[in-house]
Amino acid sequence: MKHPSFFRRCGNAPGTLTPEDQAAVDAFRAHLDAVAALRSPEPWTPGRNQDVAVRVGPFIERAHPRTGDDHGPDLIAVALQHPGAPYTPYGDRYRKLGWLRCDTSKILGVWNPVYAPLTHAAAGLDLPDDVGMDPAHYAIYIEARKADGKGYTMLRIGPYTQARHASRDADRLAAALDGRETTIVHGYRVLARPALFDVSDHQLFADPYETDAVALLDAAVEGLATA
Repeated sequence: MKHPSFFRRCGNAPGTLTPEDQAAVDAFRAHLDAVAALRSPEPWTPGRNQDVAVRVGPFIERAHPRTGDDHGPDLIAVALQHPGAPYTPYGDRYRKLGWLRCDTSKILGVWNPVYAPLTHAAAGLDLPDDVGMDPAHYAIYIEARKADGKGYTMLRIGPYTQARHASRDADRLAAALDGRETTIVHGYRVLARPALFDVSDHQLFADPYETDAVALLDAAVEGLATA
């Protein structure tokens, strides 16, 4: 009959674990805690600027809603973040994702730090190229303003996936408006203003990749003339 000591790890007292084994046990327990917490997440409420947990493939990620653009209820703008800290990068691709269009049906609930073991980062992985959310970066607003700043938005164009595309079209629109910016709408000055894309109002925007931005402006001006 073999003595029980034959089954003990060399150099360890009975019932003790090596640091490596303890780390593995702790990681396993943390994973179980994360799965258990995910069964009853704290419900997410639009407009509270709270980090949320979203599903990206088989993983759960922390996402930060864009302030002022998190009122939903169907679509909001978010930026995926490292679970440990807002500006900790995953790797070379992490900081390049920028703002994304997040369908609120993807939101599992308010982000809980206990979910961290379920993320790409915990698995030693970078974010994938396809996270299941389209870019929601930039837009151009065509506005009619009075001298006192009061006015209204004539046309919204977006989203642009890159700032340089929005900047290019803003310059083209400014050139198209040159000389007539004060005559299109009596008593108003019409200007093209690049800004962040307001995802929550996405249905109000014209897609710049389907129709040329200057053509969209001309159509809007024509609509004013025939109204």
